[in-house]
Amino acid sequence: MKTIGAHVSTSGGLHQAPLNAAAIGATAFALFTKNQRQWTAPPLTAAEIDLFRKNCAENGFGPAQILPHDSYLINLGNPDPAKRAVSLDSIVHELRRCEALGLDRLNFHPGSHLREISEEECLGLVADGMNRALEKTKGVTLVIENTAGQGSNVGYRFEHLARLIELTEDKSRVGVCVDTAHAFGSGYDLRTAEDVRATLAEFDRVVGLEWLRGMHLNDSKAALGSRVDRHHSIGAGLIGEECFRTLMKDPRLDGIPLVLETIDPDLWPREIADLRKWAG
Repeated sequence: MKTIGAHVSTSGGLHQAPLNAAAIGATAFALFTKNQRQWTAPPLTAAEIDLFRKNCAENGFGPAQILPHDSYLINLGNPDPAKRAVSLDSIVHELRRCEALGLDRLNFHPGSHLREISEEECLGLVADGMNRALEKTKGVTLVIENTAGQGSNVGYRFEHLARLIELTEDKSRVGVCVDTAHAFGSGYDLRTAEDVRATLAEFDRVVGLEWLRGMHLNDSKAALGSRVDRHHSIGAGLIGEECFRTLMKDPRLDGIPLVLETIDPDLWPREIADLRKWAG
């Protein structure tokens, strides 16, 4: 069974996220557990934690349907040791917030080499940061998101994701989130059903579908292979509707959060309804 939703607002408090998800007909959702453009946040109170958990339970959301996203500031691949240490502290903080909220995964962008070191060196730094973060925490899986390869970002090839998994010491706490717009921007064609099946087969060969812990379902304003990250509404971009119809029919994507990050929240109820219809 497909669990489908969107990255919803936490305006007014984290407890609003499951209510906002339920209001658009979602059976999954993503959220930031803190301001994504700040390094730190006040500790969660017992009341905040209890209300978030209560609203999740009352609206049918379990940990397997929720895909928290970390701060955009974090760069575990930063060549500067002092700046990398700040990122490590921040991702540890976010993992602990997820644990307190009863969540079992944290989605993150692997990082950037800033054109100062090689991609392989950067991946090594990212993996080292992941290992250190996992050592300092418990119970929450780090979910690596593929990137479009914009700027100096790593993670735009499936081989990068496989390498990070290979270098992770505790493989019980690592997984992958595939963003369709990022995949398309980085050069994986998704425009036809045949393209989708071929890209999934390539992912399975290089990484393994058993590592998939979530997906971001986004059409793309950016062209195939452009290495640009620009999301669009489902069916309105250069990927097109057939991709998402095909994904919704694939039973291998059952039971993980399938999350919209499309550009118009007003369309989310319709997009979710369409995806559910295509899933049958």
